[in-house]
Amino acid sequence: MANKAQTKAPLAKQTKKPIEKAEKKEAVKKPNWLQARYRETTGELRRVTWPTRREALNMTGIVLLVLFVMAIFLGLVDFAAARLISLIIF
Repeated sequence: MANKAQTKAPLAKQTKKPIEKAEKKEAVKKPNWLQARYRETTGELRRVTWPTRREALNMTGIVLLVLFVMAIFLGLVDFAAARLISLIIF
């Protein structure tokens, strides 16, 4: 096992390779905003777990059922409120 003096020894200096002029001139072209967003979006859409057709139909049925139930409920509440207000005013 190494003692404390050995573990805290400085790391050897790494020599830097001189950059040649040809390497400096090569610049990576940055994609524009629209291209970057398109690539990000397509990447995200590949990772999405899409529902099966049966699951999508089941969820659509549930949404439509809740929609109709809420429409009936709100219609009844509106009707009752209108009747109550008309009794109070007239």
